[in-house]
Amino acid sequence: MSDTAVLKNSQYYIDLENEHGAHNYHPLPVVLEKGEGVFVWDVAGKKYYDFLSAYSAVNQGHSHPKIVEALVDQARKLALTSRAFYNSSLGEYEKKVTSLFGFDKVLPMNSGAEAVETAVKLARKWSYEVKGIAENAAKIIVCENNFHGRTTTIVSFSNDPDASKNYGPFTPGFIKIPYNDIQALEEVLKNDAPNIAAFLVEPIQGEAGVYVPDEGYLKQASELCKKYNVLFIADEVQTGIARTGRLIACHHEDVQPDILVLGKAISGGMYPVSAVLANNSIMNVIHPGQHGSTFGGNPIACAVAMAALKVVEEEKLSERAEELGKLFRSEIEKVIEKTDLITKVRGKGLLNAILINDTPESSTAWDLCLALKENGLLAKPTHGNIIRLAPPLVITEEQLLDCVKIIEKTILEHKK
Repeated sequence: MSDTAVLKNSQYYIDLENEHGAHNYHPLPVVLEKGEGVFVWDVAGKKYYDFLSAYSAVNQGHSHPKIVEALVDQARKLALTSRAFYNSSLGEYEKKVTSLFGFDKVLPMNSGAEAVETAVKLARKWSYEVKGIAENAAKIIVCENNFHGRTTTIVSFSNDPDASKNYGPFTPGFIKIPYNDIQALEEVLKNDAPNIAAFLVEPIQGEAGVYVPDEGYLKQASELCKKYNVLFIADEVQTGIARTGRLIACHHEDVQPDILVLGKAISGGMYPVSAVLANNSIMNVIHPGQHGSTFGGNPIACAVAMAALKVVEEEKLSERAEELGKLFRSEIEKVIEKTDLITKVRGKGLLNAILINDTPESSTAWDLCLALKENGLLAKPTHGNIIRLAPPLVITEEQLLDCVKIIEKTILEHKK
């Protein structure tokens, strides 16, 4: 196929989206139509390493055959019943996911944002009915630069103007503190613990630029929450399911959250699945009719999630992410020594980012991602001058080192 024909072919799909779809994203100009493992192919047949993994949803790799098989087999039998009836998949999934993560109960939902909303509602209900906070007085502590989703309630406590401007009036009941600041958390708890239901935190702030907190931060935060009878809610939608080198990122510090929020890779990116996990002392405040979702816990979702979690265990993806993440950061450190274009690499496991030596308002990170695309690797900037690098966890050491070569070549050849 000629370059002109390829351009027209890709542009056709881009134009179609621009004309008929809301402009709520700014995609890299590549039109994908196939994926397998760590690779994706565009409509012209060009092959790329995927270094975004659908924002860590595709930890098990694209179109993993065991997950595809589970989806197809279940779709042929029964797709949806709603929760008006029992189905033969939900209980099995609930047993699997609660056993694996160490909780009594799971409340199944679909998207990560839905799961965070569910966790907020659950924490508030617990605070009124168990802790005894006066009605409508409960507060939840959150961190600055958080990203928990796009619903009205969630953007109410965002400090990203793109996420919140002109979406008010906002939902009250949230206290914002700096991330990775244990003194700030303790001060709020000391002053107002009787009215605080929960502390909601990302163990690593992914969307903000892969900010990893100081060692001990999560452990200290969890202990403070216990001390003041406040629930510790971990949003592991992006960091969970082996991405950071543990099954959940909190396990790096042996922390078991009171409420755990999961999504994305719990289905291997194959189907919208999310989950809120808690023990009976918390989850039992929810009674029939008080919260739910037509698609939450549907048979396809359950079959797919069970297969996806089995892949994580069988292929030891946590261990692989831990080992290859260390290798990746050490190799990128060598690249940093050769250039002043990138100043730092940070992350845990295979959730990493490089910091570009330019202002957030510059186009340098975007231009580098365009150059990476031309060289066969797909990544996206976040917050202007940060590039997130998160391949599927099924990547091999040989493939990872090949990607480091692509990144190095792209960085060293770049002209500002």
